[in-house]
Amino acid sequence: MSFETDTVHPSTVALTDDPRQHPMVFAATFNSGSPTAVAELYEQRAVFVPQPGAPLTGAALASATAQFLALGLPITVRPRHTYVVDDIALLIVDWVIDGIGPDGGRVHIEGTATDVARRGADGLWRYIIDNPFGVMAQPDE
Repeated sequence: MSFETDTVHPSTVALTDDPRQHPMVFAATFNSGSPTAVAELYEQRAVFVPQPGAPLTGAALASATAQFLALGLPITVRPRHTYVVDDIALLIVDWVIDGIGPDGGRVHIEGTATDVARRGADGLWRYIIDNPFGVMAQPDE
């Protein structure tokens, strides 16, 4: 996966070896506004589901993430549950993006994510599935 190159600010992502901390690492990285830094939180073949029923990978994942970053608003997260088996973790996380967007309008987006992370060979956790809207119904349901 490749996001746009960050030419102004080099990435300073500190990935975690504790899956319970991965959502907080995500929030801090998201709030940096750096697409390059956010890309480091995902495995190369990761899936991002920005809306129910629309899984994205690769360049499409990068583009969808950039749209959220372009809001210029911080995300707050509140982990509910972390379930770990070997090198796989299921993360259930409440999150909110709230504030005044670039166009001057109010933005309020929230959800309960059902995410899957995997511990890499380096011992650090990265998303393999980022499903921010969790169990929200698909548009045709």
